Amino acid sequence: MTRVPPRPTETLRRAAGSLGVLDWIRVAVLVLGLVFVATGLLPADTARSSVGRIAPLLLFLFSVIILAELTKEAGVFDAIAQRMARAGRGNYAALFLLCVAFASLTTIFLNLDTTAVLLTPVMLALAARARIATLPLAMTTVWLANTASLLLPVSNLTNLLAADRVALETRAFAARMWFPQVAVLAVTMALLWVFYWRRRMRGEDTYDPPDPAPVRDRVLFSSTGVACLLFIGAILAGVHTGIQLGVAATVAAVVAVVAFAVRDRSVLRPTLIPWQLMVFVTGLFLVVPTLERFGLDDVMRGLVGDDGGVAGVFRAAFSGAGLSNVLNNLPAYVAGESAVPASNKDQLLSLLIGTNVGPVITPWGSLATLLWFEWCRRWDVRVPMRTFVFAGTVVAVTGCAAAVGALLLTG
Repeated sequence: MTRVPPRPTETLRRAAGSLGVLDWIRVAVLVLGLVFVATGLLPADTARSSVGRIAPLLLFLFSVIILAELTKEAGVFDAIAQRMARAGRGNYAALFLLCVAFASLTTIFLNLDTTAVLLTPVMLALAARARIATLPLAMTTVWLANTASLLLPVSNLTNLLAADRVALETRAFAARMWFPQVAVLAVTMALLWVFYWRRRMRGEDTYDPPDPAPVRDRVLFSSTGVACLLFIGAILAGVHTGIQLGVAATVAAVVAVVAFAVRDRSVLRPTLIPWQLMVFVTGLFLVVPTLERFGLDDVMRGLVGDDGGVAGVFRAAFSGAGLSNVLNNLPAYVAGESAVPASNKDQLLSLLIGTNVGPVITPWGSLATLLWFEWCRRWDVRVPMRTFVFAGTVVAVTGCAAAVGALLLTG
């Protein structure tokens, strides 16, 4: 019997049915932005300028997420997590330090969304295999996806925008932000231990290290590992602009794609494409400029101010953190950036600190936090919202204060 192919309308209906609530929100943001352009609320020239600014960054996001996804498929993240758990030898303090290092390095070099999208399921699977509480590992991932994203331009999309605004290449950016990053990591580690990792919260004195799992395909494992090292090497070599990072990430992703094309084509499916991120970011960069034309600029100037002194620097950080938790950190940064005078570089970097470190209070504070909540839902991980909001507020306030203080000390 001949199989009748589905009609286009049926295919669209199935695709629409597979979209989650977050997907529909992302699509709605883009549609709203396009409506603003079509109706003239956002002039076409302004829209082209806004999208043109983020085009290289979209190439970077597109490529680095595919690179990270294929690296996960090759088992690299799983192998690191398993070796990390075995290296801890059943000691929770050792496991804690290893998890912090793993999540921080992933965020720093492969972007905070990579940590949220790919490291979260790895950590949750590790918790199941080692028969340990899931919440400490999960919270380590989401907090460090945000708070460990200060050091390099690639660590966060907001960093790429800020680095371009203050004209800092990778090494200069890292030289300016290393002390704030160390300060906020110290705060994050202390609060992770107090709220989630101490004996009373985790429930056990020791854990059983999981047995090592064999690598499925050593060629894919090695190829994707080399691709990641190539990308990290490009960053360390001084690649820093949006287009340079996009090209570096694309080259590394191509290495991984070619390896899978030869060894396992079944993995190369359309779901690898991070369309949700592309749609959401593009939509935001149409919606936010429109809102700026109709009063958001004035609101942000009132919140952030134009004082480049100590008080103004702290004010910018906490305004950015607060608005991030009300809206989202990306529009909060973009709107805040337009309110900061070009000469106030410390004020702009403190705004960046607020929008990177601060969005850990509400589930929508950053895209990384949204993605993390989605993974927790899929794995049936219960996240007590009262504790999440309270602990997140403590992290946001103390982390921003510590990071801004460190920024001023090295200014």
